[in-house]
Amino acid sequence: MTVRSTIADVTERIEKRSRASRTAYLDGLERSLDAIRAAGPARRRLPCSNLAHGFAACPADDKQRLAGGEAVNLGIVTTYNDMLSAHRPYERYPELIREEARRLGAVAEVAGGAPAMCDGITQGRTGMEFSLFSRDVIAMSTGVALSHDMFDAALMLGICDKIVPGLVMGALAFGHLPTMFIPSGPMPSGLGNAEKNAVRQANAAGTATEADLLEAESKSYHAPGTCTFYGTANTNQMLMEIMGLMLPGSAFVAPDTPLRDALTRAAVARAIAIAGTGENSLPIGRMLDARSFVNGIVGLCATGGSTNLTIHLIAMARAAGLVVDWDDFSALSGATPLLVRAYPNGKADVNGFRDAGGVPFLVRELRGAGLLHDDALTILGQGLAAYERTPELDADGELVFAETPLASGDETVIRAIGSPFQPTGGITLLTGNLGRAVIKSSAVATAHQAVEAPACVFASQEDFLAAFKAGLDEDFVAIVRFQGPQANGMPELHKLTPALGLLQDRGRKVALVTDGRMSGASGKVPAAIHVTPEASRGGPIGRVQDGDLVRLDVATGRLDVLVPLEEWETRRQAMAEPGIESSDRRLFGVLRRAVGTAEEGATALG
Repeated sequence: MTVRSTIADVTERIEKRSRASRTAYLDGLERSLDAIRAAGPARRRLPCSNLAHGFAACPADDKQRLAGGEAVNLGIVTTYNDMLSAHRPYERYPELIREEARRLGAVAEVAGGAPAMCDGITQGRTGMEFSLFSRDVIAMSTGVALSHDMFDAALMLGICDKIVPGLVMGALAFGHLPTMFIPSGPMPSGLGNAEKNAVRQANAAGTATEADLLEAESKSYHAPGTCTFYGTANTNQMLMEIMGLMLPGSAFVAPDTPLRDALTRAAVARAIAIAGTGENSLPIGRMLDARSFVNGIVGLCATGGSTNLTIHLIAMARAAGLVVDWDDFSALSGATPLLVRAYPNGKADVNGFRDAGGVPFLVRELRGAGLLHDDALTILGQGLAAYERTPELDADGELVFAETPLASGDETVIRAIGSPFQPTGGITLLTGNLGRAVIKSSAVATAHQAVEAPACVFASQEDFLAAFKAGLDEDFVAIVRFQGPQANGMPELHKLTPALGLLQDRGRKVALVTDGRMSGASGKVPAAIHVTPEASRGGPIGRVQDGDLVRLDVATGRLDVLVPLEEWETRRQAMAEPGIESSDRRLFGVLRRAVGTAEEGATALG
């Protein structure tokens, strides 16, 4: 199946610019594989004392298998905690995985854990400054877990915003190991996202109490599983499926159900099958190539997924020696129709997306139109045909992968390639004299996709909210700066959304321009985010003054301050206001000093 020219051109461009770094990465991977081919699994080369430590806590049968050196040993990297709803179901996974591995003559051990923080809890709090950097910490934690030379393949248990990208980055550091992701699935649908957001705006307007707001939030976020809006966590799951790192149709199956457990057992069987260095082996570092990342970006654009992935996919690609930039996202978005509307791009949640056809329907439509590389490698081998099928249990309770219905189950949620919601994807690159930025255009109504208004400059979202409470009610473009990765870790500024949304509903022309991030749940208000260079690196966003006319235009892809050139070029750069350097903030100071730009993946890991 031939891919469209834009898809092929972008892939070729990535491969060309990445030739040196990808070759160096693959050379290192091959050296690791050569050592394993020559002497067998790394644990065979461990001195006896080392190996004894490696299986000291195992049951006798597992010890015997590991001492013999022939049995496959799966390393589990878990991000379980019982505070984070999406990760709560993982509590029982290790035992389920161990049982299935033993049944199949293999062994599974929890290699280690990685932290999993909840952006929903830390929104608007100091902890949000650590959120992005937690991804690099997770990558390093994953590396620590896999460093013990005990494993033939790895299983990743992770769902949410920084967690999946961090796990991928860490796994790619041990790219000789075949690696699979096992999801936990979304919580049942609760209070609708639109209803919840209405209460948030009412609270911002002073017409709903804190008790009203807590009741609404508690009815929305109410059970184990991922939050049900199509934000970063659920975009991650779509990506892991369309990039071939998990079983087909498994991203959005509900947790703690017979089907979910059957998929987890099947994942164990598949990991055993692709482990080691035999003819069926699929090392993650070889599997994830330019084609895989292009497929992921196409899926992101076709679903109007989270803008956070315009940072995370770049960081993940770099971990595999591949150099991806926002021009690649822009070109692919221009060639990819929007096929999915899930909140905040529509009314349905991810359960509605799943029930209407989900990722298997999406893959079939994109693959059939030549918008995906059908020769990409997946955990099932070469090609994406298997990813067009939907998992279910047959009459005997056995897992089968059935044909996905040809027609959408709900055309307000997902559509066929011939009748898209719009001809281009949901992510737009903006450029101009304010730098480069991205905007989630699929979430913004056409009437609001061009805003020209005076700037109101703020040093933080707290300053903006204080101005709003003091009566700010006019046309303006909010410039919220010194929020980039080097400044304070690039927090999400989701607390701005209710107030800006309320002003937009009142008929005001409002927009946001920031070098920070927005939540994957953000939408509705036009927001040029990830502005690069950031203010702390001398970016032009640091020269904007109150009252400057600013224009954001999705149709033209422009982001400009309309100030006479002579005046603009002589403007002095603003300086960040000195803040209190708390002990917890100092903990991440080394990462702030080393971090790259947003378009480089905002990573301190090189």
